[in-house]
Amino acid sequence: MSLYPRIYFACHTRHVVDPKRNRALSSHQASVLDHLDEIESTGLLALAAHMGVTASTMSLMIDRLARGGYVIRGRDSKDGRRVSLRLTKAGVRIKSEKSVLDPTRVRTVLAQLTAEERKQAIHGLALLARASAQAMQQRAARSYV
Repeated sequence: MSLYPRIYFACHTRHVVDPKRNRALSSHQASVLDHLDEIESTGLLALAAHMGVTASTMSLMIDRLARGGYVIRGRDSKDGRRVSLRLTKAGVRIKSEKSVLDPTRVRTVLAQLTAEERKQAIHGLALLARASAQAMQQRAARSYV
C-alpha cells in the first residue's frame, strides 16, 4: 500500500481539460469518469461506497457531470429503486483522451525502467487487473443475493 501514493503523485494531474466543451474537470470528477463505463452501468451507491464518499456527495458530483453531458443517470434494470450510471459519448471521450494519469508523466516514469523491468511491471499490472476484475465480479454477485 505504501507504493501506490508514490506512483499516483508521480503520474497524476489535478485537472482534466475538455477542449471540445472548453471546461476543466477536477481530478475527482475525472476519477468518477474512470470508474464508469458506456455500456455496463454502475450503481450510484456502490460507486459512492467504493470511492469512500456519502451517497449525497456522489449524487452532487454526478449531477455536475450529468449537467456537463458526461454521465447518464438512469434506473437499474434489475431494481428500479436503484440509480445506475453510464458514460455518455463525451464522458467516454474524456476518459479515453485524458485520465487523471498523465500519459507523458507515465512515460517518463516508465523510461526510468529497463526494458525487462517494464515488461515485468506490465505483467504485474495485468495480474492485478485480472484479480481486480474477479474481485469486482464476486462483489457484484454478492450484492444481488
